[in-house]
Amino acid sequence: LTVMENIDFYADIYGVPRRGRTEKVDRLLAFSNLTPFKKRLAGNLSGGMKQKLGLACALIHTPKVLFLDEPTNGVDPVSRRDFWRILYSLLREKVTIFVSTAYLDEAERCNRLGLMHEGRLFAVGSPDEVKTHLEGVLIELHIDEPRAAIRVLRDALPGDNVGLFGDRIHVLTADADRSAARARDACAQAALELRGIRPIEPSLEDVFVSVLNRKAQEAGHGVSTR
Repeated sequence: LTVMENIDFYADIYGVPRRGRTEKVDRLLAFSNLTPFKKRLAGNLSGGMKQKLGLACALIHTPKVLFLDEPTNGVDPVSRRDFWRILYSLLREKVTIFVSTAYLDEAERCNRLGLMHEGRLFAVGSPDEVKTHLEGVLIELHIDEPRAAIRVLRDALPGDNVGLFGDRIHVLTADADRSAARARDACAQAALELRGIRPIEPSLEDVFVSVLNRKAQEAGHGVSTR
């Protein structure tokens, strides 16, 4: 089926009246940036376009509540941003949206969220409220060889949670000044160039990894932070 035929098929399933349907489909096509592709076979669409088509089909009957299960999984970054722009537009139309996602940067876009591990929620609230589950101060280190440095820092900071985040190292500590001083000394002794060190606001990924580490330590084993 083409893009247009898919939307029309779902309109039939949901019992959308024929009268006014064409105008509604045209609005959805424009809304999801699919108008230029309305005659294209759905199987020939990119991953991002397929997700937009799925969203358009789900919206054809004007739902008050929308459930989306990992809607941007496997979608390129540009299409992900475009998809979330569409979701924000739906919020202005008073549609309640539930989204499951493995991307914590996406979860941070939500008004309210829950973090889940092994089928259980362990934190619920606004992004700022969930971040209060982080115990300690987070500092970020910029080191030329982060993968080599992380082993050095884990030895130098045994009481801290040290993890690799991209090309930076995050250290969760109860005493930022003490840990920063020890990190500087350890890098100097290992001939590692420390380009910068600063306190930062935690991301949801920091919170997620930290809470899992804490729970794992309580259970007697650690969690990898890459």
